[in-house]
Amino acid sequence: MKRTAIINGRIITPYRIIDGATLLIENGKILDIVKGDCCTEGCEIIDAKGQYVAPGFIDMHTHGAGNFDFMDCSVEAFLGAAEMHAKHGTTLLLPTATTGPIDVMKAMFAYFREAKANNPRGAILYGLHMEGPYFSYEQRGAQDPRFIKDPDPKEYLEFLSLTDDIKRWSVAPELNGAMAMGRELERRGIVASIAHTDGLYSHVEDARENGYHLMTHFYSGMSTVRRIDAYRHAGVIEAGYCMDDMDVEIIADGCHLPAELLKMIYQIKGADRISLVTDSIRAAGMPEGQIYILGNKDTGTEAIVEDGVAKLLDHSAFAGSVATTDRLVRTMNQIADVKLVDCVRMMTATPARVMGLAASKGILAPEKDADIVIFNGNIDISRTIIGGNTVFEA
Repeated sequence: MKRTAIINGRIITPYRIIDGATLLIENGKILDIVKGDCCTEGCEIIDAKGQYVAPGFIDMHTHGAGNFDFMDCSVEAFLGAAEMHAKHGTTLLLPTATTGPIDVMKAMFAYFREAKANNPRGAILYGLHMEGPYFSYEQRGAQDPRFIKDPDPKEYLEFLSLTDDIKRWSVAPELNGAMAMGRELERRGIVASIAHTDGLYSHVEDARENGYHLMTHFYSGMSTVRRIDAYRHAGVIEAGYCMDDMDVEIIADGCHLPAELLKMIYQIKGADRISLVTDSIRAAGMPEGQIYILGNKDTGTEAIVEDGVAKLLDHSAFAGSVATTDRLVRTMNQIADVKLVDCVRMMTATPARVMGLAASKGILAPEKDADIVIFNGNIDISRTIIGGNTVFEA
């Protein structure tokens, strides 16, 4: 029976910071959080040295890191990206497929399954996020226009027959067939999310009643107020604000959304409805000033990394972020002036709830999985623990 004690830490729950407590781990689970004196005899001791002890970060939307993209279709790519993310505090992630060739997307399934079963050093590969190909052409951003289409039940049902690993799917709700697809995803327990959409407020109303309860990278690839026959019509962004039960994810890298918008989203939606995501490409954790491929290394789109973000070569749009989860928390705390407890909640408890994982992950409490990250006041990661085992130590 393995027992570990984390001492001298500032323990972050979704509601407060507990100083002077000891966090006990037994067999991969949190056993207890003890204030004051605590018997640690027989325990492996981890001294947090006055740093913060938080739940492991959960990234619901990432395409890769460490010069690996999940659509490279290799076990090495999944494991390499997962290990890079773990070094930055991520303990669970959803590898994300971009819009691309059908055979590449299908091949991704088998490599994911093999990597998931043999991943000793990386963030947990929980399940797949399908980003596309059912998107608005006008709001495609860096999605490959050659493969964008309306939802085709023959196609997506084939995908769903090939794997049980799809946990969320991002779709533009105004497309023909999007409502039927949302209902099918809901029946299967798959999170249906609104993304790359040029729809109106009314399309989101329909979507909410047909299984869609999340907005992918809020503001990015998303419509706002526009005139139709001289009258103003609210778009998807306005729907995200007005619908209290609609969850949103944001790329809090300080580039996709400036500080003013980060503050506004937080003030209106609150930490319980916001999940922070990296939307990172293979360039996360890699040097700037170089060209990287978004998507499969042989068929993907070229992007240049400058000023802390990836851009299409013609600079017409961002091509995903190069953020890691520690940077998201740091940005919200230091640039958007959000209190640390809420920054951590948006990186842990909220995405855990959205993905149906709240029973075991997302907070530090007895009987939860011992997925834990330790970091200093600048959100520099010193240790990442998954299932009670240290996978990274600075």
